[in-house]
Amino acid sequence: MRRFEGHVAVVTGGGQGIGAATARRLMSEGAAVLLADADGERAAATAAALTQQSDGGGLADAIACDVADQAAVDAAMAHAADRFGRIDVLVNNAYACHVDPPRFEDLLDADWYEDIEVTLTGAMRCARAALPWLTQAGGRGAIVNIGSVNGHVDFGNHAYSAAKAGLASLTRTLAAHAAPRGVRVNLVAPGTVRTPAWAGREADLDRIAEIYPMGRVGEPDDIASAVAFLASGDAGWVTGVVLPVDGGVLAHHAGFARARP
Repeated sequence: MRRFEGHVAVVTGGGQGIGAATARRLMSEGAAVLLADADGERAAATAAALTQQSDGGGLADAIACDVADQAAVDAAMAHAADRFGRIDVLVNNAYACHVDPPRFEDLLDADWYEDIEVTLTGAMRCARAALPWLTQAGGRGAIVNIGSVNGHVDFGNHAYSAAKAGLASLTRTLAAHAAPRGVRVNLVAPGTVRTPAWAGREADLDRIAEIYPMGRVGEPDDIASAVAFLASGDAGWVTGVVLPVDGGVLAHHAGFARARP
């Protein structure tokens, strides 16, 4: 199935993890993808590897892009359009997440601002910069935001969670605004996913897996599959949706299940 033949996608935070898996999935279905990442060298290496490995004929390019910098965001969108001729899909995957201090009153303004700036405001900047191209995509323009279960229930990380909750709200309001212009906007809300952020903490992931009804944490490809659906014509009448891809963790209260008689 080649749902993205002739499509061009921009994936932020595309150098590794969910972003790289999403790029690989879109490429496998024919898309050309620009990996925009704050670490330009990492993005370039990933793009080269994905192009070499692609069995779907997709192409990848890379650009250094800090989504906290509007000029860098504008340059990334312009580069995608110049390199590939159009933009059909934007995947807002870049984020920042600081570890919470033991007491909320010790939370630093700088940490709060960075998480909001990258995770929420960065997604807004990218959507704003991409929309002029997405609206010219002949009705197939799509934005897929990467949210989190943290935006719905307490999994810690105050600032990151607030940013992800805000991103879910932005998804709904932007979906209503963009629909008459032929652009759909949806959000995937992952649970715990085995990404480089968890490197060296495999034992922690094993413990966390116990709270998931499906008995495991997610893999980047699990999220990439959901992104591909929402970005594709298969979801052509879907907009403003928050889709949990979470192994059932939002549907099941593990603590209650253990406590009940």
